[in-house]
Amino acid sequence: MSIKEIVVPDIGDFDAVEVIEVLVAEGDFIEAEDSIVTVESDKASMEIPSSASGKVLKLKVGLGDNISEGTVLLMLEVDDSEKAEPSSKDSSATDTPEKPSEPVTTEAPATPESKSEKPAAASTSSAGTTSIEEIVVPDIGDFDEVEVIEVLVTEGDMVEAEDSLITVESDKASMEIPSSASGKVLKVKVNIGDKVSEGSVLLMMEVNSGGSDAKPEAAPEPKEDAVKLNVTAPAEAKPSKSSVDKLSPTVHLDEKRFSKAYASPSVRKFARELGVDLGEVSGTSRKGRINKDDVKGFVKKALTTKSAGSSLGVAPMPEIDYSKFGEIETQSLSKINKLTGEFLHRSWVTVPHVTQFDEADITEMEAFRKQMGKEMEKDGIKITPLAFIIRAVVTTLKLYPRFNSSLDNTGENLILKKYFNIGVAVDTPDGLVVPVIREVDQKSLVEISQEIRQYAQLARDKKLKPSDMQGGCFTISSLGGIGGTKFTPIVNAPEVAVLGVSKSSMQPQWDGTEFKPRLMLPLSLSYDHRVIDGADGARFTSHLSKMLSDIRRMMV
Repeated sequence: MSIKEIVVPDIGDFDAVEVIEVLVAEGDFIEAEDSIVTVESDKASMEIPSSASGKVLKLKVGLGDNISEGTVLLMLEVDDSEKAEPSSKDSSATDTPEKPSEPVTTEAPATPESKSEKPAAASTSSAGTTSIEEIVVPDIGDFDEVEVIEVLVTEGDMVEAEDSLITVESDKASMEIPSSASGKVLKVKVNIGDKVSEGSVLLMMEVNSGGSDAKPEAAPEPKEDAVKLNVTAPAEAKPSKSSVDKLSPTVHLDEKRFSKAYASPSVRKFARELGVDLGEVSGTSRKGRINKDDVKGFVKKALTTKSAGSSLGVAPMPEIDYSKFGEIETQSLSKINKLTGEFLHRSWVTVPHVTQFDEADITEMEAFRKQMGKEMEKDGIKITPLAFIIRAVVTTLKLYPRFNSSLDNTGENLILKKYFNIGVAVDTPDGLVVPVIREVDQKSLVEISQEIRQYAQLARDKKLKPSDMQGGCFTISSLGGIGGTKFTPIVNAPEVAVLGVSKSSMQPQWDGTEFKPRLMLPLSLSYDHRVIDGADGARFTSHLSKMLSDIRRMMV
């Protein structure tokens, strides 16, 4: 083992850049190329990798420090068998001549030669003339094939030297590439999603060479160069044109907001992989910097809330500080509240609801129920009104089977169910739950009543299992014990209908000769209009009312 100083490598034309994030701690084991710190200048933020593998013994930098090439970042305990990689510099040196743009850039040194040969001609004949230049990617350090994530200029723009032209991003850094000259943009040669390297042509620029010491070319020679550029440009443009069809998968993001977000390159890369617009993410790190946890939290919130603004294409509700108007108290929603809200919201926005209202005369049914209650009281048996309603619903479902169905996930096929499992909405202190009573058509009124009470107690004691709330065909939500005359229940998708039951009341009913007091039960049937027509909805509630008005019909 030996101790090695890990220093800042060649990071291009950057000096005294600020450390904005330290990515390792003393005692950590790191591999070569693992990121150590994140630094930021006014043009770029980048992560500095380790040049060796080993154990971090001592950190030599902290947040806010300014570092340059050669600054010691940390002391690393490394295996003596590990050697520095000399091939990286050699390979970079050998790669340079192989750049496709080199044949063009070799023309550039010819102009200084003409300067030395004919200085007088350059100062006189080139005054007020223009030339066309290729603006290429300069030396950007140890980066190759980096992705263009933003194009900052358009054809016809006037730019100054050092104005930013594009933004590129790798897994280690994002940076803006500046212009090497001033002039008018004639043709942009790159697009979002293209890969560029040192020497890649970014754009064609019309440069005013008059009175410029930097471009004192003789008049005849720029014309020849311009011709050469015009000849070679189409060859360079071919891959650029083909790359237009190969756009970045995150091209739909607001690139301007994304580029201005305060985040490290690794976080930017992570956000792009998830399709997250960093412009919408709030940072929780120092100075509002966005970290990976912020991105994860944003995704989690988007998945759990499923806001109407994102799913329906309308603006989301604004955030309001209610404390400005008076005293407030914030309470967290229970887990049941959150899950119920998510499912019901999805059903409300995806199912076209129609609600049919009706009333059932349950005078005789209620008299029979009370009579049976007295007879069974000694056995501790009580029959609830809901048991009669469930049996009447099953009888009606058999007559109208489309109400006992579900659409498949394509929305093109209807699945008709041959079983009858009825969900019963139960109100608990933590929220609404819907246990399912199975095979109702094979059970007596007494058995149904007992199961209703058992499930209601389990729900209030928080002892319902997930399997107890699955497999329903049709749901009944009864508010009869509380009050109300009518309401519009939400379909419990993937079911296609739900029955709402309100509080019964004595009302005068005309029997043809006189008004008589009758116990009337309000019914509200909501259904999925993709599956059920309005006429069938009316037929269903009419038949259900008939069953409840004369329970003997259930025996037929």
